[in-house]
Amino acid sequence: MSLHDLVLGIHIACGTGGILLGPVVMQAAKRPGTHTKFGAIYHWLFLAIFITTVILCLMNWQTFWWLLPVGVGSYAFALLGYLSAKIRWTNWLIFHITGQGASYIAMVTAVMTVNFGIGVWWAWALPTIVGSPLIAWVNFEVARGRRPKYA
Repeated sequence: MSLHDLVLGIHIACGTGGILLGPVVMQAAKRPGTHTKFGAIYHWLFLAIFITTVILCLMNWQTFWWLLPVGVGSYAFALLGYLSAKIRWTNWLIFHITGQGASYIAMVTAVMTVNFGIGVWWAWALPTIVGSPLIAWVNFEVARGRRPKYA
């Protein structure tokens, strides 16, 4: 097994874990327990995905250099969501929902483009077209007091 295969295997395993864990975290009651425990695991999986993305890009820079800024942006959303829940600055919940939601959109986009093809435009667009209004709706519900204001 080559180093590339090992790093790719870790990348795929962490991505699979994140894809499966996302809906569990989203549906869990917004209180300490399942939501917070699995939400933290989701963040650490995303960090591993980001690190393996960087390594894979460096291993084949001329072909995959463009994935590095995609990875930075994707992990930035996950980090925003994670840190906002930990630090709880003003309007933290909006940042938490937006960051975690956008990071999940990025993860779904990655899965779709790998499986349907990097050149398939709708594989890039569909997760954002579906996910962004859902994030906006949840933030609207929180702002209107129809969703818990804690996580």
